[in-house]
Amino acid sequence: MHSNTSVSDHTQSYIDREERYGAHNYHPLPVVLKKGEGVFMWDVDDKRYFDFLSGYSAVNQGHAHPKIVAALVQQASQLTLTSRAFHNNLLGEYEAYICNYFGYDKVLPMNTGVEAVETALKLARRWGYELKQVPNNEAVILVCEHNFHGRTLNVISFSTDSSSTHHFGPFMSGYQVIPYNDIPALAQALQHPNVVGFLVEPIQGEAGVVVPDEGYLAQAAALCKEHKVLFIADEIQTGLCRTGALLACDHEQVKPDVLILGKALSGGTIPVSAVLCNDDIMLTIKPGEHGSTYGGNPLACAVAIASLEVLKEENMAENAAELGAYFRNELIAFQHPNIVLVRGKGLLNAIQIQHAHPDAAWDLCITMMQHGLLAKPTHGDKIRFAPPLCITKVQMDEALAIIKKSLACLEN
Repeated sequence: MHSNTSVSDHTQSYIDREERYGAHNYHPLPVVLKKGEGVFMWDVDDKRYFDFLSGYSAVNQGHAHPKIVAALVQQASQLTLTSRAFHNNLLGEYEAYICNYFGYDKVLPMNTGVEAVETALKLARRWGYELKQVPNNEAVILVCEHNFHGRTLNVISFSTDSSSTHHFGPFMSGYQVIPYNDIPALAQALQHPNVVGFLVEPIQGEAGVVVPDEGYLAQAAALCKEHKVLFIADEIQTGLCRTGALLACDHEQVKPDVLILGKALSGGTIPVSAVLCNDDIMLTIKPGEHGSTYGGNPLACAVAIASLEVLKEENMAENAAELGAYFRNELIAFQHPNIVLVRGKGLLNAIQIQHAHPDAAWDLCITMMQHGLLAKPTHGDKIRFAPPLCITKVQMDEALAIIKKSLACLEN
């Protein structure tokens, strides 16, 4: 049932050059993109596609958002980097803006998502030793099975995905893996007196958009509070309006002790991430004990402020909630025999494909690509659907028609 993946010689020339000179650590669809605007991208042959991945939720505001690009260009022509050896005129403005936006005392700015995760883990350990009085080098951080928090050696130390861990050991200790969406397991693990934090994705994105039971996050946060353990929410993919609320934790009125943000914090323009928490946690790290050359650079500050403004000005959470529910209902209404599961929240959604052929999900993505919609399989049989949050109902209907037409490839 393999879909025909033939591409133009022009496209192939780009792919061949990447293959020749680049590391082989990704397996992309055979499309070469050169331009984006709003929910669309164009390839080197000028074919237009719906973007239903959004840079793994980094492009929530849409490609080349004029306000974000204007902030980027204006600041880039003024000052891009000072390092934190000196103050810059935008850092304090950005810090005040993001702290007020999310309701925290302090922010620690970083660049990539995994750097922010590492920062949060260091904060949890330091807080555990200094405030919870855990014996030195004995802190434990709880994490969930099938998590995805990045690919540094420390973070893969607590991954349960063999493709992340195989032949990359030895690994760092200090983590205990428990089942996701399992309150009794969390309650049991919290009996350990040396637990300092619980790191969790409100929805597991890379695992295939696994949405926990309603009430899971609220109960987990309450248990953490009861046991004097930090509730650390990795909202890098789920935050910034993707799930139909500013943060996925907002659906259950949960305020994380430590909030990790990234991806759409820059509207997909440059790497910008952040860790937010209150003074009792943040001020345990003193000058010289943690940092980043690019963290808090003026360019990032200008872009992040604009990116956060756009989310509110354009009511992107509301649009994600409304069109996400519509999208899931329409997919379910297809009643397609090979779609065994439709799940998600807001505009973070996935389907699970059941088919005799192991590459069926990949083949469906190739067929959708040929019809003008880009999505990517994860874990073999699941496909994520996560368009930019500026998508309209008319555009969504057009995209749904492409998905429906493409499903015919599974019937061969």
